Amino acid sequence: MAGNHEHARSHRIWPRRIDRTAIEELMTLSFVKEAANIVFIGPNGVGKSTLALNVAYQALVAGHSVLLRTASEMLGELAAIDSDSMLRRKLQYYAAPDVLVIDEVGYLSYSNRHADLLFDLISRRYEKRSTIVTTNKPFAQWSEVFPNAACVVSLVDRLLHHCEVIAIEGDSYRFKEATERSKAQRQQRTSHAADEKEPTA
Repeated sequence: MAGNHEHARSHRIWPRRIDRTAIEELMTLSFVKEAANIVFIGPNGVGKSTLALNVAYQALVAGHSVLLRTASEMLGELAAIDSDSMLRRKLQYYAAPDVLVIDEVGYLSYSNRHADLLFDLISRRYEKRSTIVTTNKPFAQWSEVFPNAACVVSLVDRLLHHCEVIAIEGDSYRFKEATERSKAQRQQRTSHAADEKEPTA
């Protein structure tokens, strides 16, 4: 779960634009009592997963059951099950927690079966449990995530019916840190080169 390091990083890389009041409200966990959903949406590397983890951590501390999975991990697991009874049990497993975090929706494309499974899960949790989703795709582009899936519109509609959508704008902290690291390495190499050129006494 999100520890001190993750929490600190979320402050260090606070994005250029985000509704801080909405984030503070989420930390009160009123959305769990209302069985409402949360969607963090924004480009790669702006802290969506960190925020989702921090909210989930608050829910866990408050005594709620919490489960975290990436979309690819969860949907891959469900799609690989070929027994109807086992699939029902696994869907119930994912439907049961008070808070389910589905991370990284939109980073890969999925088949119609994956889309149907996600729709089934969201429907099972609808108005009963809270689901937190992180995505880098606007909802209008979810048809690219689940190409040719007939249930996409219904899936989005059900997910958003009781939902707080948190849009995040900013630059990727991974890119920023990589750039800063490369700059520091260049400066270090330049300094070493200068030291080597200094004449000895």
